[in-house]
Amino acid sequence: MSLDKAEIKKAMVAMSGGVDSSVAAYLVKEGGYQTIGVTMKLFDRDDSKGTGEKTCCSLDDVEDARSVANKLGINYYVFNFEDDFDKEVIQRFVDAYERGMTPNPCIDCNRHIKFKRLFQRALELKQDYVVTGHYVRTMFDEGSGRYLLAKSLDKNKDQSYVLYSMTQEQLKHALFPLGGMTKEETRSIAESLGFVNAEKKDSQDICFVPQGKYSEFIEAYRGRTYPEGDFVDTQGNVLGRHKGIIKYTIGQRKGLGLALPESLYVKEKDIENNKVILARDEELYQKRLEVTDLNWIALSGLTHDLKVSAKIRYSQREDKARVIPLSEDKVLVEFENPQRAVTSGQAAVFYDGEIVVGGGTIL
Repeated sequence: MSLDKAEIKKAMVAMSGGVDSSVAAYLVKEGGYQTIGVTMKLFDRDDSKGTGEKTCCSLDDVEDARSVANKLGINYYVFNFEDDFDKEVIQRFVDAYERGMTPNPCIDCNRHIKFKRLFQRALELKQDYVVTGHYVRTMFDEGSGRYLLAKSLDKNKDQSYVLYSMTQEQLKHALFPLGGMTKEETRSIAESLGFVNAEKKDSQDICFVPQGKYSEFIEAYRGRTYPEGDFVDTQGNVLGRHKGIIKYTIGQRKGLGLALPESLYVKEKDIENNKVILARDEELYQKRLEVTDLNWIALSGLTHDLKVSAKIRYSQREDKARVIPLSEDKVLVEFENPQRAVTSGQAAVFYDGEIVVGGGTIL
């Protein structure tokens, strides 16, 4: 990654306070880039009411990032993007839940905040690259003339799924220094440099919803509660009462509060009639789904059927599928094997081996 002095480029590193972005900052600086570190202030959280669990975007995270920047001898700034984050991430999250969907706010944050709002700020400051600690790789394909997004070498840490929405311009000006490393190597570098966050645990929760209490957050955000309604089976028989339709997601079994003769799972949410439909596990599988809000990386658009491997949630392995264009911004995905608990609002991401072909939102 080293550069000749005549080619020195400017790199803005998005520093979350975690070990990954800290090591990314070290690597680009060592590579000869003129480096600055930035932390995005995304929402107001009362840290005095913390749960004791680490989530990102806390005051501690800002101090950790600042400590690393000082150790590296790079300038460090905090940008206030609270309004953008509320509009582009939190409101989308709440709206989707109210429509019966289960969104992935990390994808929206990458799409609308890191690689849109921060990207714009980087351009304003005449930076050549935006750098993050994601475990992915980029490359340029001479044949197609397109920038490509590829899986990281550490398959246990690969984060290509949450970056499928990146554009060609964003990929051209993005650096992911950790794409060829393992998490163990990252921590080893941080330890050798004496970073304060070398042993810091990865955040697991959605940053603005500590402990994963989505429904409580939504009710507080909207300033309202959601009415009770019926649990019904696929024949419409009433099985009991639910406590508000936003409290449930597709595939859920635990926490239903019902005494049933067999295990039943959430199959569907009928928003119009305020009903949660339950079914046996074998009824949760399907081979076909529609995907919209598409973004293509490896190609400019889809004009014919395409064989890919695809997955419909971050933690899932890919499965063979065929993508069939229905319109300019909608495709039908036919999996070779039935997929469990296909959930509207989640992302379907398509791969050709290591390469991200594209992806979109499940309808």
